[in-house]
Amino acid sequence: MKTAYVRPLDLRHGTVDLSHGGGGRAMVQLIADVFAKALDNEWLRQGDDGAVLPAPAPGERLVMATDAHVVSPLFFPGGDIGSLSVHGTINDVAMMGARPLYLSASFILEEGFPLADLLRIVTNMGAAARAAGVPVVTGDTKVVEKGHGDGLYISTTGLGALPAGRRLSGAAARPGDAVLVSGTLGDHGMAILAHREHLAFESEIRSDSAALHTLAAAVLAVAPDLRLLRDPTRGGLSATLNEIAQQSAVGIVIDEAAIPVDPQVAAACEFLGLDPLHVANEGKLVAVCPPAQADAALAALRAHPLGARAARIGEVIADDHRFVQMKTALGGRRMVDWLAGEQLPRIC
Repeated sequence: MKTAYVRPLDLRHGTVDLSHGGGGRAMVQLIADVFAKALDNEWLRQGDDGAVLPAPAPGERLVMATDAHVVSPLFFPGGDIGSLSVHGTINDVAMMGARPLYLSASFILEEGFPLADLLRIVTNMGAAARAAGVPVVTGDTKVVEKGHGDGLYISTTGLGALPAGRRLSGAAARPGDAVLVSGTLGDHGMAILAHREHLAFESEIRSDSAALHTLAAAVLAVAPDLRLLRDPTRGGLSATLNEIAQQSAVGIVIDEAAIPVDPQVAAACEFLGLDPLHVANEGKLVAVCPPAQADAALAALRAHPLGARAARIGEVIADDHRFVQMKTALGGRRMVDWLAGEQLPRIC
């Protein structure tokens, strides 16, 4: 019996077509030549609709997080949608205090998307997963007609193991607690905006996209009573602190002079009329801990490569109104409110 002929993938000049999502030979070939090679690991190699995975250690609980990635442009200084999808989901698991174990990934491709770009994205995704030690163990691919997508969307789900007795929660902050950040704010959002709008600054602004699970583990090792961890992504630091204040029924006061912002990012924000507190980050975390453990937590952050510019930026206070306030450089105070509307569309 004759078998259908499928043209070899032209990974340099070829594009995605509808047959690549049709469940036939073309789809099998796309998965084998792009996804399986770039993301290869022993669990993905099982080739089934799901992966049979080792259980976490006795007494540990499972943590699951899922995220969708629609960043535009797909490539930006410091990363792309592939590495971003790995980092973002690992960070969601890590902010729960869990040890990230495995990832799944779902790809929605638009007909006509260049295979060379797809290969580059998936290759970078595989490299990010291997560098973090968190493999992509299962996935799915769909193709939509031209004009019904925007090139490529990626959804990822992460599974992690949470040690017995550990619980971090946005509702756990208490008056007197210290508020720490692991580094400069606004790098990712400004890198996306500058690249998208072809804005030239004295030096290139690069995304801070990174997997934060080892940084989180370093803080947890020295601050066993840590209240919570958060990664200030969409909405930036302002949204994160307001979420914490609402969940914990407290107020938060931060010090403008203590908040680390790269001079290049600060200049770009001033030029564009943006507030760095509202700009997204993809490689920074916020930690809230009891004051007695704040110095140790800060030292652990600064000892890690991803936390060299960490700072203690404020404290939690009693406040029935649940306001977030900032002591300004001029000696006054101003409200740090939620972002109204969408300041930077499509940044993650």
